[in-house]
Amino acid sequence: MGQAVLHTARLRLLPLSDEHLEHEVELDSDPEVVRYLAGRPRSRREVEQLHRDRLAVADRVPGLGSWVGLADDEFVGWWALEPPTRPDQGPAVGQAELGYRLLRRHWRRGLASEGARELVRHGFEDLGLVRVFAETMAVNAASRATMTSVGLEYVRTFVLDVDEPLPDSEFGEVEYALMRDQWVAR
Repeated sequence: MGQAVLHTARLRLLPLSDEHLEHEVELDSDPEVVRYLAGRPRSRREVEQLHRDRLAVADRVPGLGSWVGLADDEFVGWWALEPPTRPDQGPAVGQAELGYRLLRRHWRRGLASEGARELVRHGFEDLGLVRVFAETMAVNAASRATMTSVGLEYVRTFVLDVDEPLPDSEFGEVEYALMRDQWVAR
């Protein structure tokens, strides 16, 4: 099963491919877009490696991966459903981590939530996932609001042991999650 093309009222979500690399470079070159991810703009070389890693997810786990979002044929950002990668995130089978990143000019229009909501639906209805979760820095109020708006609930605050901590990382990371039975009951 490959990745599906998904649709919302305003978005067309297409499986990430090599033709979308320049959009990823644009996203990751904006210091505000990557503020809570890298703390600094990423180099083209870094983005190219991350792009290859994202494409590999779609090859490893059927149906999971990354999608680019288009509104009126204009690139607005990307969304992801990826298997967990750290031991503290739990088993990879039956769950996926939700992610999203939008160009700054598309912030605060509800597009992050709209795309995320569709990926949550896709994960539960089409892929049979039992759990969808998302993580961000505790201080990232906008991303936390998006997680809540699509039905994910706060699970925990934790601290990652990283070589180069970002500013405000002392406040920790947060995890939000939604179980399939909770989603069905909504």
